[in-house]
Amino acid sequence: MSLSPDLLEILVCPKCKGELEYREEPKEQLVCHACRLVYAVEDDIPIMLIDEATPL
Repeated sequence: MSLSPDLLEILVCPKCKGELEYREEPKEQLVCHACRLVYAVEDDIPIMLIDEATPL
């Protein structure tokens, strides 16, 4: 399953409030190119915690 298009429209990076790119492969994640951070998506729930993001 993937994230709802309605949810993807309103999600922004919690650090810079910038746009996020949704990736489904190789695993679901949201990428902020401005901050160069990757936010995991687990069981269709985006983990939008800056401390848990990984560098791009």
